[in-house]
This record gives sequence, structure tokens and C-alpha cells, in this order.
Amino acid sequence: MTDAPDPPVHDEAHGGGLGSRLNWLRAAVLGANDGVVSTAGLVVGVAGATESQAALLTAGLSGLLAGSMSMAVGEYVSVSTQRDSEEAALAVERRELRESPQAELAELTALLTARGLSPDVAREAAEQLTERDALRAHARVELGIDPDDLTNPWHAAWASFLAFTAGALLPLLAIVLPPPATRLWITVASVLAALVLTGWWSARLGNAPTRRAILRNVGGGALAMAVTYGAGSLLGAVGV
Repeated sequence: MTDAPDPPVHDEAHGGGLGSRLNWLRAAVLGANDGVVSTAGLVVGVAGATESQAALLTAGLSGLLAGSMSMAVGEYVSVSTQRDSEEAALAVERRELRESPQAELAELTALLTARGLSPDVAREAAEQLTERDALRAHARVELGIDPDDLTNPWHAAWASFLAFTAGALLPLLAIVLPPPATRLWITVASVLAALVLTGWWSARLGNAPTRRAILRNVGGGALAMAVTYGAGSLLGAVGV
């Protein structure tokens, strides 16, 4: 049997709002996945070197805090740059509309014509859109930007921070709460189960084949834990 893509989610009728929410949700799932994999790799590596619960807790908490802060700062910087670019583009459009309204009307007409409207219909639509809100029309048609829904760097930062933290808590709790004899296997099983879930969910959100995404996700997480556990065991054996 072939691994056919799942049916697409049709959100066109709902406008850009649904697409934006799906993007945020996809980012949250990927952030949680990063939290699971990176923290699991860290604590499993430490578990290969020592059975000390204090060492495992310290390593896990350090990884959780460092990873979540790194994700938050990275998203804030990235989204701030994107927002600055959007605001700069809107400022250029405002100036052009003020200085060359007829040229901008002709440009909007050409853009609508390129999208499949006849020249006459495109001209009429451009005139009506310009009368209603010229900046919004050019922002959406020419730039692909909604002036009322610019990206918010603080939302992105908090979403990444919380998603990574939620993902990281699973391997952290799984490695410190069970007894020493079973903590490693419980952690591995919990992490692999979580990776199945995040792999499936991310594939569904991206309308991609779920089986392939799950196998990649679980394989990558298992490899990360195997490598770090091997390194930790080697360092523990030589007494580092």
C-alpha cells in the first residue's frame, strides 16, 4: 500500500485568520517536539553516566530553561525582524499612494489582471478597492500582508517558550520520578510515544503523509537518545 497524503484541510473560505492560527499551532507542535527531543537526549545522556537523581534533575532543568529561553529569544528576534519588514513595506505603500495614486491604481489593476480577471473587471475592482481602503488593497494584493494582523513578536516568544517547556517536562519527569531500575526505559518509552503524537499532529497540520512523518520523528528521537546515552556511558566508564 502507498502512503498517500491525508485529505487537505480546506481553509480558503475562512480567510487568512484560520491559516494564521494553523501556522501558530504548527509552530507550537514543533516547539514541543524540540523540547521532548533535546531534553530527552540530555537527561538520557546524563543517565548513561550516573544514577544520581540530583544530577539528572539539575541537567534536565538546565536544559529545559536554556532551551525554552533560547526558543523564545530566537522567535522574538525572528518575528520582530519580519514585523519591521512588514511595517517598512506598508510605509512605502503609504508614500506611493500619496505621491502617485494613479500609478498605484494602474499597478493594482495589473495585479488583478494577472490573477485572472479581465482588464475591464480588474480596473473596476481596483477602483472599488481603492475607494474603500487603498492601503489595505495594495497590502493584501501586492504584498500579501494584512495591516490589521501583523505578526506579534511577543506572542511568538511566549508560544515558543510554553511549547518547548511543555515538551521538555515529559522526559524530565520521566527520568527523575521512577526508581533507578526502570527510569531509563520509562523515559525512552514515554519519549517515543510523545514523538509518535507530535509527528502525527505535525503531519496532519501540514497535510503530509502521517506514517512517514511519524517514522522520521521517532527515528530521529531514538537516534538522539542512543547517541547521547552512548556518550554518557563512555564518559561514566572512564570516570569523567
